[in-house]
Amino acid sequence: MPKLKGFEFWRNTLRGARFVVAPMVDQSELAWRLLSRRHGAQLCYTPMLHAQVFVRDANYRKENLYCDVCPEDRPLIVQFCANDPEVFVQAALLAQDYCDGIDLNLGCPQMIAKRGHYGAFLQEEWGLLQKMIVLANEKLSVPVTCKIRVFPEIGKTVKYAQLLEEAGCQLLTVHGRTKEQKGPLAGVASWEHIQAVRKAVNIPVFANGNIQYLSDVEQCIQKTGVQGVMSAEGNLHNPALFEGRNPVVWEMAEEYLEIVQQYPCPLSYVRAHLFKLWHHTLQVHQHLRDELAKVKTLEGLVAVNKELKLHCQEEIANLKEEEKPKGGLPFFHWICQPYVRPGPKEACKENGTVGMEGSTRGKRALEDEDDGNSDSLSKNKQKKKLRNPNKSFDPSLKPKYAKCDQCGNPKGNKCVFNLCRGCCKKRAFRETADCPGHGLLFKTKYEKSLLWKSGQSSLENIEVTAQKGEVEETILLKEAIDGVA
Repeated sequence: MPKLKGFEFWRNTLRGARFVVAPMVDQSELAWRLLSRRHGAQLCYTPMLHAQVFVRDANYRKENLYCDVCPEDRPLIVQFCANDPEVFVQAALLAQDYCDGIDLNLGCPQMIAKRGHYGAFLQEEWGLLQKMIVLANEKLSVPVTCKIRVFPEIGKTVKYAQLLEEAGCQLLTVHGRTKEQKGPLAGVASWEHIQAVRKAVNIPVFANGNIQYLSDVEQCIQKTGVQGVMSAEGNLHNPALFEGRNPVVWEMAEEYLEIVQQYPCPLSYVRAHLFKLWHHTLQVHQHLRDELAKVKTLEGLVAVNKELKLHCQEEIANLKEEEKPKGGLPFFHWICQPYVRPGPKEACKENGTVGMEGSTRGKRALEDEDDGNSDSLSKNKQKKKLRNPNKSFDPSLKPKYAKCDQCGNPKGNKCVFNLCRGCCKKRAFRETADCPGHGLLFKTKYEKSLLWKSGQSSLENIEVTAQKGEVEETILLKEAIDGVA
């Protein structure tokens, strides 16, 4: 059959999918995809896979795709990060028989993507991206899609999208944030950028960003005109988001754990999912957080979920009439609901409202740790305080270190050169010197080696002398014997 393109691909192969689960590193594995599909998701992406590793490592292919074959898990798009056209195509050729499309990740903004030079850090290299998509479009039997982040300028974002379409991209997912908008600085995704892209291209477009409830999905489609909406964080905190339901957290956890028993995955993936599902509840029952972190088996996770369920049911039984959720939450903590990441204090003061347009979501203020007060310390520092009650985090009490004469790092207190260890090691090696303060003994070792060499020479001289003496003794003995004869 000829390869379907654009809207035909979306309508026929992807079955007109509107509700999409995003590709998430180690978090959109088969078990989670099946849970999401049971609760309204119509299309799922695999976790982001590294193209180069996928090509060279058979175990990586088996663990991340080949062992995940499941008839329920379709339609499915496999996402790769790559920065080399040949490697991207090789990986895609190995994956194409197990999916309905191959996606090129141009949206990851994390530091690992910067170091590896992929994801959103390729968005300025239009020539390279064009080569990658053109080659993949020619070689693959399934369509190529892309997931991008926007530029601050709408016009540049539109040109970027059009370039990808011309190169052969058959479906575009637009995350309405720039690569700088991440973590506490995420802010609100720009649907205006997404709307402009949708109007400018002739291929299906999915929107990503600002999706916390099913009503957000409908509002996004209405405002931007996109064919579908993708969710990542919203889906992780509420897998039933696309159903328009907010179930209790233990219900979703129980169902997910049952699926994991049938389709196993690393325990770290499962634990991470439960931390997301139980996020609000773990703020109340903090002892369960420690139990979840320590447990080593799937059975142990099931037991922790049962304990959480019992605690929550006790709270529900003791709930007073007209009692409202605490902490500014829309629902009680045991109900699946969105989590808005806390942002900088300045952003909180300036943007305290919640909404989709013309405002920034309210962010919780960062804890003030300057005074070292245990009530305002981060959880990590509170744990350190428990282990060592005398520990102080007051910056004014921190010892002042003298700086290295060369690089500015703290110098060694007993360094003979007044340097840090790195600089001291270079100098001591260069000058064949010792620094007892840093335990560097280049001079001593050199002198020992010379002494050892001289000792070896002395031994050789003794051996030669001994050999000469033996020869002379043999000659004299022979002469004596001849004389007697």
